Formats: sequence, C-alpha cells, structure tokens
Amino acid sequence: FMVPESIKFIYEGNLNPWITGKDLILYTIGLIGVDGALYMSMEFTGPIIKTLSMDSRFTMCNMAIEAGGKFGIMEPDAKTEEFIKDKAARPYKLINPDPGAAYYKTYNINCSEIKPQVATPHLPSNAANAADLKDIKIDQAVIGSCTNGRIEDLEISARILKGKKVAPHIRAIIIPATQKIYLDAMEKGYIKTFIESGCVVSTPTCGPCLGGHMGILAEGERSVSTTNRNFVGRMGHPKSEVYLSGPAVAAASAIAGRIATPEEVI
Repeated sequence: FMVPESIKFIYEGNLNPWITGKDLILYTIGLIGVDGALYMSMEFTGPIIKTLSMDSRFTMCNMAIEAGGKFGIMEPDAKTEEFIKDKAARPYKLINPDPGAAYYKTYNINCSEIKPQVATPHLPSNAANAADLKDIKIDQAVIGSCTNGRIEDLEISARILKGKKVAPHIRAIIIPATQKIYLDAMEKGYIKTFIESGCVVSTPTCGPCLGGHMGILAEGERSVSTTNRNFVGRMGHPKSEVYLSGPAVAAASAIAGRIATPEEVI
C-alpha cells in the first residue's frame, strides 16, 4: 500500500437549475478521464461543495473510482457533523487538510458553465450536455442504486414525474438505495407518484447496474441510468448501451422516451 498523492478540485461559481453532485462528478471525470486520478486521493472542495446536500456529496465520492481515484473525500463541515452525530458508533475526530498542503494538481471548476450531464457509452468520462443528445431514443430509465438512490434523488425524480406518465415504450425502474430510504419515500408520497406515473419500484438492490436482474438490457437496447458505470455489457447484452445521468435527466427521459432535460417535460 502506498499513501496516494492528492488532487484538489475547487468548485466555484453558481449551480444551474437541476444540477446535483452527479452532474459535477460526471463533468469532472469528463475533464480528467477515467485514469486522471489513478491511485490518487480526489479532494472535492470550494464554495459550491459547501452548498451541496450530504446526498449529493455521497454521489460525488461514490464515483471517484470512475476516474481511477483511490479515495474521494471532502472537508467536513457543519452539515457533516449534523449527519454523523446520531450515527457514529464511537467517538470521532474531524480531519482537515494541513495548512499549505501539497497537491499533485489543482483544478478550478466554474460550475456556472455546467449543464445537466450525460456520460455516453462506453465510458463514464464521455461527458456531454444532455441538451445535445435529444435525438437519442431510449428503452429504459433506471433511477436509484448506490450512486443516486437516496431520498434527494427520489424527491427530484418524483417532482418531475408527478402528474405525468412515462412514455409507453419505456421501462422506468426505481431502486431506493436502502430500506430506510424506501420507507421515507413511501411516507413522503414519492412511491405513490412513481407507481401512478407508470414506474416499477424495486426492493433495494444493485439489480441491473451490474447486469444482475431487474432491468437487463437486450441486444440493441439503450438505457438512461443514474448508476455509475456504462462499460460494454455492464447492464446486459454487449451490444446494449448505457447513458449515465443524474435523476433529473433520467426522470425527464423516461417521460420523453429519449434523452431529455427537465425543462422539456415540466
């Protein structure tokens, strides 16, 4: 084991509508590539990170490995302490970067330029603006998994799907990340919204993300998915395609039957 070098990512500017941590991390992986942080620690910081919910922060750290990272970390703050205080099993100490810490590289990212992102097949680094992919028809939309199955993700999806129907040819699959999140989504009415809109709601599972079950793609099929990998054959047949996105784009695409932005369906 080697202590990895660190790369610092400073997120500045302002967030555009519907942008979450998923869009930021897809944009970042697109910027540096799938091996851009190979065996390194990816440190996400800056004023934008402080505005993100814990759910969005988890999503970003979850996908550090998709850039080759050994770790994805963020400096703890009041939101971190609020989240951890009733969950910690033992005393803990907050750790911050040393003053004058040395970094292998530093990236300054202007979030004002980031639009809803989609990673096209067959690499998470193939980041593109969702608005530029409107001609791509899909067969399936998956919202959930360890990457985007938390309550914020389900709330965003339910907000877009409420009062609408998924396209007739679309399989829309909702996968809450945990049983607690499933229960919270039921109490908040999100599950009712999903069912009324024509979605299938699964028990928490990895499911189609690793080609296991509950949404395996056939030859030639395409899926928009909030999961974290879109390699060849990842979600089924080697000749299927997976487009990675955040929950807002996935929900909008389920309604439109093609890759779409929320503004198109609301």
